[in-house]
Amino acid sequence: MHHFVYKDGVLHGEEVNLEVLAAEVGTPFYCYSEATLRRHLRIFRKAFDDVDALIAYSIKANSNVAVIKILAEEGAGADVVSGGELKRARAAGIPAAKIVFSGVGKTHQELALALDEGIYQFNVESEPELDALNEIALSKAMRAPIAFRVNPDVKAGGHEKISTGKREDKFGIPWTRSRDLYSRASSMKGIDVKGVDIHIGSQISELAPFEAAFKKTAELVTTLRADGCVIERVDLGGGLGIPYGPNAIDPPHPDEYANMIKRIAAPLNVQLILEPGRMIVGNAGVLISRVIYMKDGDEKRFLIIDAGMNDLLRPALYDAYHDILPVSERTVGSACQDYDVVGPICETGDRFVRTHALPEMNNGDLVAIMSTGAYGAVQTSEYNSRPLIPEVLVSGALRAIIRVRPTIDDMLMRERMPSWLNDGRGVDPQPGRE
Repeated sequence: MHHFVYKDGVLHGEEVNLEVLAAEVGTPFYCYSEATLRRHLRIFRKAFDDVDALIAYSIKANSNVAVIKILAEEGAGADVVSGGELKRARAAGIPAAKIVFSGVGKTHQELALALDEGIYQFNVESEPELDALNEIALSKAMRAPIAFRVNPDVKAGGHEKISTGKREDKFGIPWTRSRDLYSRASSMKGIDVKGVDIHIGSQISELAPFEAAFKKTAELVTTLRADGCVIERVDLGGGLGIPYGPNAIDPPHPDEYANMIKRIAAPLNVQLILEPGRMIVGNAGVLISRVIYMKDGDEKRFLIIDAGMNDLLRPALYDAYHDILPVSERTVGSACQDYDVVGPICETGDRFVRTHALPEMNNGDLVAIMSTGAYGAVQTSEYNSRPLIPEVLVSGALRAIIRVRPTIDDMLMRERMPSWLNDGRGVDPQPGRE
C-alpha cells in the first residue's frame, strides 16, 4: 500500500497535488510519502514484536537523512555499507548501538570510524577484513563485535545482479570454511564473536529461498556452539520484495515472513537482526517527470520525458519494470496508445519501459514513475552533465525539499583547472619536438 492516489482527477502524494508540486519544484523530482514510510516500518516491526529483534533499516535503499530520521523515530536501527552511510545514520539520530556494518570492501579508515563510534556489529565478509579489524581494534585497546557473513549458496532475487547468496558471488565467506574462520576469530584478542550473518539477495517474492538459507544458518549455529563458539545473534539480512506493477506477483506479507523465521529460530534462543530496505521505502516514492516530445518512429511511438537513466538507473541496469501513470487522471474508457517511454540521455539503454499502454499524451503532460523510493535517488548521477534532481517529502498537506537541485554553475564550481592550462603555454601538437 502507498499514499499516492488520484483526487479530483489529479495524482496526489498524501494531500499534496503533484501538478502543483511540479510547478513549484520543477521536473523531474522524487516525491516520498512520510505516512507510507511510517506505515511500512510499523507493519514490519509489529511482525517481530514478540521476539528479541533489531530492525536495522538498510540505508543503501534510500539514504536521504530525512527518510532515515523518520524511520529512526519509528525505532529502526541501520544497516550501513560505507563510512558515509554510517555518518548519515548518526546524523539522522540512529544510536551507534543499533547500527550494523556490512559490505565486502570496508577500508581501514571506515573500520576505525565504526570502532570509534561504538557500533553494534561488524558483518565481516573475508579473512583479510577480519585481520584488518583485529589489528585496528588492538591499536585502540578495543574489541570489535562481529558476525561473519556466511554465503549459503542459495539462489534468490529477481535478477542475477541482485542475487548475493550463491557461491560464485563476491559476498561472504565460503560455507565450507566457516567453522575454521569462527575458530580463528574466537582466538583473536581484538575480536568479540557475537553471531552469524547471511543475506541472499534482493526483490525476493517467495519464502522458499529464505527458508532454505535460514535452515542452513540454524544448523550452522548449532555446529558452532558445539565447537565452543558463543553465538548470541543471527542476522538474516533483508531482501523481501515489493510489487512493482498491477500485474506483479505479491511478495509474502511480513507476518508470513516473520512466522517462518520465528519457527526456525525459536530453538536457538538468539537475538534476530533484520535488514529491510526496499519493502520499507520502495512504494513510498514516485518520480515525477514531464513529457518533452512525442516522436513517431517507423515501428514505435516514443514518449520522451525529462527524466533520464541518470535519474533512475534501475531499468537500464536491471531491466527493471516500473509502472508509469499520467499525473492527470484520464476518464474511464479513454483511448490508450502504446509508447516506449524514454529519456533524453544519449544512450540506447535510456528507456524506462517498452510498449507501455497510456492514455493519449501531449507535450508538457506529467507522468509518475511508480515505486521508485528504493534504489532510485541513491543511484543518480550527473551523466551528460545533468544536475541531480530534487527529493521532496510530503506529510499530509505539508511538503519540503529534502535534496535541492544544483545548478550547472554549482557543478562547474566543483571542478578545478590545472595551473598549466591557464599559463598561456598551449599544447605542443608534437610532444618531444624542440
